[in-house]
Amino acid sequence: MASAIVTRKIKRVRAGARWLLQRVPRLRMPKLWMLIAQITLAVLCVLLLGLVAITEARRGVVAAKLDSLTAQAEIIASVITETAVYGDPPGPRMDNDSAREVLRRLSSLYVPDQSRAILHAPGPARIADSDLIAGQVEITPLPPPGEAVPAPQRPLGSWIESLFEPVSMLWTTPESRAYLERTLNEEVARAFETGEPQRGVRRGADGGRVVSVTLPIQLIQAVVGTVTYESYDLDELIAEERVFLGVFVVFAAGIIALGTIILTVSIAGPLARLSEAARRVRLAGGSRVPMPDFGRRGDEIGALSTAFSQMTNALYDRLDAIESFAADVSHEIKNPLTSIRSAAETLPLARDDAQRARLIAVIQHDVRRIDRLITDISNASRLDAELAREDLALVDIARLLGDIASLHHQDAEDAPPRVVVDAGTAPLLMRGHEGPLSRVFINLVDNALTFSPPGGVVRLMARRTGAAHGRLIVTVEDDGPGIPPESLETIFDRFHTRRPEGTAFGAHSGLGLAIARQIVNAHGGAIRAGNRPGGGAVFTVDLPAAR
Repeated sequence: MASAIVTRKIKRVRAGARWLLQRVPRLRMPKLWMLIAQITLAVLCVLLLGLVAITEARRGVVAAKLDSLTAQAEIIASVITETAVYGDPPGPRMDNDSAREVLRRLSSLYVPDQSRAILHAPGPARIADSDLIAGQVEITPLPPPGEAVPAPQRPLGSWIESLFEPVSMLWTTPESRAYLERTLNEEVARAFETGEPQRGVRRGADGGRVVSVTLPIQLIQAVVGTVTYESYDLDELIAEERVFLGVFVVFAAGIIALGTIILTVSIAGPLARLSEAARRVRLAGGSRVPMPDFGRRGDEIGALSTAFSQMTNALYDRLDAIESFAADVSHEIKNPLTSIRSAAETLPLARDDAQRARLIAVIQHDVRRIDRLITDISNASRLDAELAREDLALVDIARLLGDIASLHHQDAEDAPPRVVVDAGTAPLLMRGHEGPLSRVFINLVDNALTFSPPGGVVRLMARRTGAAHGRLIVTVEDDGPGIPPESLETIFDRFHTRRPEGTAFGAHSGLGLAIARQIVNAHGGAIRAGNRPGGGAVFTVDLPAAR
C-alpha cells in the first residue's frame, strides 16, 4: 500500500515537472555573445596566466633567497657558537670581540656583494656589521660652495615600481604584508624574545625590499646574540620579472587587438553595411535597393540581415500595391464618371420626358455605384490599420460560423438558398480579430449565395488538423456553376467581377474576395478557390489554430 502511494506521488511530481518545462520559455543564447565571451575570456586567461606566473616566480625567488641566506647565517651562527659563546657562571654569554672577529673572517667568504651580515648582543645592541668591517661607505658628491643640494632624482624604475606596488600587494598574504612593514630592530627584538628564526621580506631605509633572515645565537635555551643576514638584490630580480610580465602584456595586447579586429569584421562591419543600405533605401525614393545578404552566417547579424531584407521587400511590395491600387481605383471610378458626364451632356438634348427619365436613372445608378466603390475602397484602405491597431483575442470559429448562418436564416425569404454549418461540437479557437474574420466568411457566404440556384445549399464546414500547433480548415461550398479554371486565382484580384446573368450591373465592386484574402494573409493563413467534383465552387480558408 505504501509503495503504491509513493508511486502515485512520483508520477504526480513527474507530471508537474513536464507541465512546468512545457511552459517555461527556452533560453536562447545569442551566438555573438559567445564570440565576444570567448575573446574576453582568452584575454583574461592570458592576463591571469601572466599574473600567476609572475607571482609564482616571485615566490620561488624569495623562497630560494631565504633558504640561501638561512644556510649562510646558520654557518656564521654555528661558528660563533663554537668559538665565542661561553657557559661560565653567572650564565651563558657571548664574547663580543671574538664574535666580531669571526664575522670579519667569514664575511669575505659568505657575505657576497649586495648582502650584509649584522651581529647583535642582548639589548639589542649592534656589535658588528659586515659593511663596516669591509670598509664600505657610500660616497655622495657635494655641489660647489654656495649652491643648494639638489633633490635626489627618483629613477624611472621606482616610478614603475610605485605603479605595480598596489597590484602586487593584492597577491601578497597578510603575513607577508605585515612583515614588509617591520624594521630591523623589531626583527632582532622578536628573535631575542621568541628564540626562533625570523625570515621574510621587509623594507630597507631607502624604501627598497630587503630579504632578511635573523637567527638567534643560543647556548641551550639562552639567547646570547643574533646574526642577521640581508640581501638587497630582490628589486633587481623583480625588475627582471617585469620584463617577463611585459611579454605577457604585449601578448595580451596582441590578443585584444586581434579580438578587436575580429569583432570589427564580424559585427561592426556588417552593421555599418546594413546601416548604409537602410540610408540608401530612405533616399532611393521608392526604387528597389539591394540589401546586404548575411543570412548564411547563422547568427544574430544574419537574422538581422534577413529581417532587413524581408522588411524592405514588404515595404516595396506595399508601395507597389499602393501604386497599383491607386491605378485600379482611378480606372474603376473613371468608368461611372464617364457615364455620368455623357448622360449629363445628353440630358439637355432629350426630346421627351421618357428619355430624360432614362438619363436621370443612369446618373442615379452611376452615383450609387461610385458611392459603393468609395465605401469599399475606404474599408479596404483602413483594413491594415485596423488589423495593426486591434489586440489579438481568442476567436471561436465554430461559433462565428454559426452566427453567420443564423443571420442568413433570418433572411430566408429573401435568400432562398439555405446555409448549413458542420463544425462539430468542440470549440475551434484561434488568435485573431473577430470583426475582420467575420467579414471574410460573410463575403464568402454572400458570394456563394449569389451563384447558388434557388433551393441550393451553401455548406460551411470547419475542422482542426494537427496537435498543439494545428490548423483550422474552413470550407465554403455552393451548388452554383463553379469557377472557370483560368479564373481560380484572378477572382481574388481587386475590382474583378464575374456575376451570373440577371445580376444588376455595378451592384458589386469586386473587392470582396480581395479584402478576404488580405485579412486571411494578415492572420498568417491562406485562402484558395476550387471546384467541387459534383459541380459548384468551394473556397478553402486555412488559419493557424490556438493551442
